[in-house]
Amino acid sequence: MNSRHGEFLWLLAVQALEYTNAMNIATPIHAKSSKPENRVGHTACPHDCPSTCALEVDISEDGRIGRVRGANDHSYTSGVICAKVARYAERLYHPDRLMHPLRRAGAKGAGQWQQISWDDALDEIAEAFVKSEARDGSEAIWPYFYAGTMGWVQRDSIDRLRHAKRYSGFFSSICTNPAWTGFTMATGTLRGPDPREMGRTDCVVIWGTNAVSTQVNVMTHAIKSRKERGAKIVVIDIYDNPTMKQADMALIVRPGTDAALACAVMHIAFRDGYADRDYMARYADDPAGLEAHLKTKTPQWAAAITGLSVEEIEAFASLVGTTKKTFFRLGYGFTRQRNGAVAMHAAASIATVLGSWQYEGGGAFHSNSDIFRLNNAELTGRSMKDADVRMLDQSQIGRVLTGDAVALRHRGPVTAMLIQNTNPANIAPEQRLVRRGFARNDLFVAVHEQFMTETAEIADIVIPATMFVEHDDIYRAGGQNHILLGPKLVEPPSTVRTNLFVIEELAKRLGVADRPGFGFTAREMVDRILESSGLPDYDHFLEHKWFDRQPAFEEAHYLNGFAHPDGKFHFRPDWIDQPAPNKPPASIGALGPHAALPAFPDQVDVIEVADSEHPFRLATSPARNFLNSSFSETKTSRQKEGRPEVMVNPADAEANGIVHGDLVRIGNSRGDLRIHARITTEVKSGVLIAEGLWPNKAHVDGEGINVLTGADPVAPYGGAAVHDNKVWLRRDAA
Repeated sequence: MNSRHGEFLWLLAVQALEYTNAMNIATPIHAKSSKPENRVGHTACPHDCPSTCALEVDISEDGRIGRVRGANDHSYTSGVICAKVARYAERLYHPDRLMHPLRRAGAKGAGQWQQISWDDALDEIAEAFVKSEARDGSEAIWPYFYAGTMGWVQRDSIDRLRHAKRYSGFFSSICTNPAWTGFTMATGTLRGPDPREMGRTDCVVIWGTNAVSTQVNVMTHAIKSRKERGAKIVVIDIYDNPTMKQADMALIVRPGTDAALACAVMHIAFRDGYADRDYMARYADDPAGLEAHLKTKTPQWAAAITGLSVEEIEAFASLVGTTKKTFFRLGYGFTRQRNGAVAMHAAASIATVLGSWQYEGGGAFHSNSDIFRLNNAELTGRSMKDADVRMLDQSQIGRVLTGDAVALRHRGPVTAMLIQNTNPANIAPEQRLVRRGFARNDLFVAVHEQFMTETAEIADIVIPATMFVEHDDIYRAGGQNHILLGPKLVEPPSTVRTNLFVIEELAKRLGVADRPGFGFTAREMVDRILESSGLPDYDHFLEHKWFDRQPAFEEAHYLNGFAHPDGKFHFRPDWIDQPAPNKPPASIGALGPHAALPAFPDQVDVIEVADSEHPFRLATSPARNFLNSSFSETKTSRQKEGRPEVMVNPADAEANGIVHGDLVRIGNSRGDLRIHARITTEVKSGVLIAEGLWPNKAHVDGEGINVLTGADPVAPYGGAAVHDNKVWLRRDAA
């Protein structure tokens, strides 16, 4: 036995012990008695997570926050939040927090800055926008934002300035589109059973989301059902992550093959009598056509595609087929493939074949985004929107900034940007294009941020932003059912400003402050949103903290019919003409290889299939202690995550002469990078997992994992397939 083989055996033994003794489970942050001098503030977590947890924050006499915990009296949060938010004081009082406006004083990205006043910073941003518009037209300015805060006022006010000035539009494709499109193709809208029903079910299927790390409250309710009802927890994912370790049945599929599993389950349901034919006759569009289509989608067919055994597929189908109260909790992760919309549609279809929607604790849930009915027309300046203004795809920022004609909609260049709530120099696909675009000398960039992110580092003007406890806002959940108030709890540092302040001040300098929607404080805008939505006012929310918007059981479970005009669940989706929550405008049209999408649920191989040159499939999965690029700046999160690593199966490591801790090089046609290898049985052979969106500069050569991800859109309505990458792997010789 050679020494490398001996190292593999030692590693496997250590991992087995860790698996037994240190299972990674949900982190309860229980309420503890506050110090007598502390008061407790109530707010909502602002970060890009479907849970939107209701929070209690200890506030000291001198106006500093202390312990942050989940609200016990909130029926979904139930007193449990993730550890990274529980230690939010570490982020709020971080010594590296941005505190003053800065002007670039040297070459782009050189890190040379001059402190300036707020008036000077805003004047220079406005002047740059005016010059850009005079030279290249209003579409040369591209306000760019995303989900660094999910608060409506602080996130979305940038759109009001955009529409008032006819700046380039923003197609927000990067995260939700494949999942939302696939689900609404099936149901006609984006809602589902009350997510609290996961605590009153007999089986929870957690599909394509590492909930322990990314949506901790899913586990709260699933484990409640297991403890109180003996419910089974099934987890379907592409590697043995912390949520898998909580499963009664763990199904590890090859990336991009979820639709094949769903089809085989439905095949078995028809074959073995689990299918609810009476239900489908009332509620589905073409059950006979689906059954005929699935005749060849056998467990043997699916096993060859997914990597599961026939026995695993049969056991899963039998469990859900014989358990009427099965709750399919469908995540985002498995849709971040080039066939992601198809996979979501197929997974949701299982609940209809089985008739699971009829029962409390049954049905399919992805998001409740359509239940809230908040009116954002004034907030976003919708009355000023011009349909002739071009829409630029967020995911294709690299192509936009490097002059790709298709990405620019065959119009002029982008020469000025204001960036809020996002960090595209780290998170966007095709990173080499992104960095090249930002390096242009003719591009002016202003970044409004809390930390000197890698996007801020290559900006011309950087201005410091407030954090969520330092301003007013309103939030609506996606993974639950409440609208939550986020009032200002503490005073911000005197030199930082809210997103709304920046938009209002730029509007004054750009001559549009008299247009609709401008001139209101955040609190006033919250009240205007609530009033126009027929909801109680700010003061009511201040007293009651949240508002439950969950529809009645019959509506949530579609017992009055699905939301398509015909009232049916659509096994046969209209992939081109069907409305969806974020459908591209007509000026963009259907995206990706939409002609290849199937008439019924099916496995469609538009993914990057591994080949002889690129024998591995790489997914860029979330880490527990980061949230996209947020929290990667805090000491505790970085310590807990360690360093950027790629997870490699022992057999693949041995075949390539790699041992634990080696530097390896992974690459594809988009680029390559060096990263340390973590040899683990948690990934299957042929699959690589890089957990966590580390800053590029945390990597060995200053280039991060998104060098390898592509920006070609997911069919039919767009999205970034960041988990769908074919790559090669080799031990680094350097």
